[in-house]
Amino acid sequence: MILSTVNHDFRYELEKLCRIFLPFEKIEITDTPAEGDNTANTFYKETESGVMLSAELCCFGQKRKESRMVEKGSENLRDLCELALATCLYDCFCDITGYTPPWGVLTGVRPAKLYARLCRKEGKKSAENYFSEKLLVSEEKISLCRETHSLEEKIVNLSRPDSFSLYISIPFCPSRCSYCSFVSHSVEHAKKLIPEYVKLLCEELKITAEYAKQNNLRLETVYMGGGTPTTLTHEQMDMVLKTVREHFDLSHLREWTVEAGRPDTITREKLMVIKNNGVDRISINPQTMNDNVLLAIGRRHTAKQTEEAFHLARECGFDNINMDLIAGLPTDTCESFEQTLDKVIALAPESITVHSLSMKRAATLSTEGELPPAEIGESAKRMVRSARERISAAGIKPYYMYRQSKTVGNLENVGFSLPEKECLYNVYIMDETHTILACGASAVTKLKEPNGDYIERIFNYKYPYEYITRFSELMDRKARINSFYETYRSKN
Repeated sequence: MILSTVNHDFRYELEKLCRIFLPFEKIEITDTPAEGDNTANTFYKETESGVMLSAELCCFGQKRKESRMVEKGSENLRDLCELALATCLYDCFCDITGYTPPWGVLTGVRPAKLYARLCRKEGKKSAENYFSEKLLVSEEKISLCRETHSLEEKIVNLSRPDSFSLYISIPFCPSRCSYCSFVSHSVEHAKKLIPEYVKLLCEELKITAEYAKQNNLRLETVYMGGGTPTTLTHEQMDMVLKTVREHFDLSHLREWTVEAGRPDTITREKLMVIKNNGVDRISINPQTMNDNVLLAIGRRHTAKQTEEAFHLARECGFDNINMDLIAGLPTDTCESFEQTLDKVIALAPESITVHSLSMKRAATLSTEGELPPAEIGESAKRMVRSARERISAAGIKPYYMYRQSKTVGNLENVGFSLPEKECLYNVYIMDETHTILACGASAVTKLKEPNGDYIERIFNYKYPYEYITRFSELMDRKARINSFYETYRSKN
């Protein structure tokens, strides 16, 4: 599609809006009007009384036009103009496609955070009116924000200005799933890198622990993710976890999670190493309990192996297990997805995370051509609704939520949990509550201003071979942790 932005610079938001309806299309942006089918022309024109915003959409052989006026002198004029123009284009898309996205024109990744901020500033009723009347969010999604916010707020309030969480990246997998866009490498191609990677990761953990001590930071949660951390051998896993235990102050630790991840990587030896090092929460992630769907997405395990891995984890003493699912996978149907939900709920995990399929550029999977985008979105919407109903009926309530770009149906990812079994780290990273010190390839350290909102990022090198060959450069970069906190100490 060609998106023209005439006399304005709202291209970022409008491009994201186009992707709600056309998730598989390449969007070309120009500042001059475009002609023909598959074009979206947007206009900003100042008049004596205000600003006229208009959109003209031509797609699927149909044409629509919408316009709105924003009065001069309006408070937050720029924001109002951007929202008005987005709404014009949104209305055109809804009219032509017959599809009304449940999140309306809201494209941000943290709707619950926006909801919370509006509640604090203007009250719950005003916040919900804004979501409904201005952002065109459905009542179903407003109620999800409302329910999620009540639990998120309690978790956020546990954090202090000196709190931080530790993230550990293991960017290796037994094979690459077709929907995946993370920077991860199959063990088949990267096995020779793992020993040196683990060695340097432990070195980075030691250095990071020292920075935490020098700045009197208080460790609240640890999260080891990937990739699939259990692609490491049990000896390598032990080395990493022991490094954390020996070098970080764990006296205030509230939670320690390891993504055990794919069932075909889980063994008794690895589970016992994880358990014996003090980890109290793990994930076992089937994504689906349908063997045909597993085959379609390139997963080399069966639903039976998922059940076996889950029961093995229980035998090893784990009483806080999360399971991840994905709504909208190719070949999956509403009926087979509901069967997956029933099988997972029957296992009685403490938490279930339901992701909506996101068609990222780096993923090898493409559902393009299978169904019209609106129909794919409608199917995924029914799956997500069914998930909330079934999981909530089992007493497992939503406690955190986030969204991704190019998600089918403009949907969301939601974590559900039993009371007191919520993953605190998930809330902290999404809410940007406090500092995250991150180690490993592709990890991003986020330094949060104490008693403020400013965040500074330190990016680790993406790929394991870069991480290994440029490790000393990376450690020079991470020295910024000390200077960052020194700035705020000097202000006080």
